[in-house]
Amino acid sequence: MQTFHCAHCQHLLFFENVQCVRCGHTLAYLPDLDVVSSLDPAGDAEWQSPLPPAAGRRYRLCQNYTQAHVCNWTVPATDPHPLCWACRFTQVIPDLQQPGHHTAWYRLEVAKRRLLYSLRHLGLPLVPKADDPAQGLAFAFLADPGVPGAAPVLTGHANGVITINVAEADDVEREQRRQQLHEPSRTLLGHVRHESGHYYWERLLQQRPQLEAFRALFGDERVDYAQALTQHYHHGAPADWPERCVSAYASAHPWEDWAETWAHYLHMTDAVETAVACGLALQPLRPDEPAMPPLAQGGRLGAFAERLDQWFALTYVLNNLNRSLGLPDAYPFLLSTPVIDKLRFVHDTIAAG
Repeated sequence: MQTFHCAHCQHLLFFENVQCVRCGHTLAYLPDLDVVSSLDPAGDAEWQSPLPPAAGRRYRLCQNYTQAHVCNWTVPATDPHPLCWACRFTQVIPDLQQPGHHTAWYRLEVAKRRLLYSLRHLGLPLVPKADDPAQGLAFAFLADPGVPGAAPVLTGHANGVITINVAEADDVEREQRRQQLHEPSRTLLGHVRHESGHYYWERLLQQRPQLEAFRALFGDERVDYAQALTQHYHHGAPADWPERCVSAYASAHPWEDWAETWAHYLHMTDAVETAVACGLALQPLRPDEPAMPPLAQGGRLGAFAERLDQWFALTYVLNNLNRSLGLPDAYPFLLSTPVIDKLRFVHDTIAAG
């Protein structure tokens, strides 16, 4: 994630902000310029940014910004669609008559927008399913029926639609599930990253020349998926999973191994990009401690080995800082050599895609 500043007073902004806390100007993300900017009214419910690249451009606020307050993106004034590009990916929203669902919808949209931002920056094929029914992507945010005996909503991906159970937006519920499943980490952003991995497996690997290379690293995805998951949930992960996989769940099936590794790669690249955008550099007092020299911005798909070194240095500091604050490790993972090879394969697949 980049860093942003108010175009009027230069105060630091964050990706989700809607109003500058210093000068009070309305804020919004401008997808065409890839920047969060402060805005000036331009009449007829239109807005303009004082940034030089925005000269002559006018915008409308997304309908989900002005009416639902779950978005902070803009729509070009010439675009007749009421929703911004990001909101067009949402196919189903929660029932807003139910208590807590509006807040849950906001949190789900925040995670989704951060994912879309990352996927755009990686140059991946990305179009709403409404515009491309065959290969497009969509999100459905659904709640359990609440009827005795009814099947719960399962978070997952099918045919380009990522479904997230609304309950995952509740911090207490999500933490309970994390503990029940013995997971080191469980976040909304992690969910959408993982499920996007299933979507991109179909877009980038299925029936592609790289499929055999995938099978050599992750295993043969033609193994019965339902049976593999049943085996995993009944008997757990094999004892040696840390030697081969980034998580216990990744050991269940090659598809899950890919999705977990994909999500981990996005996790790494986003964090390193944010550190770079903030100008972070690490100069240890001892030569045998991890170092992180300054990196030029815009190098997300540069050398994988260099970025991996940056990641190890960053997580070393993050975990130390968290422990100083009495918090769990920010990065509770260990990366074995086979996992690093899989991460490199994801990196190369994205570069090729």
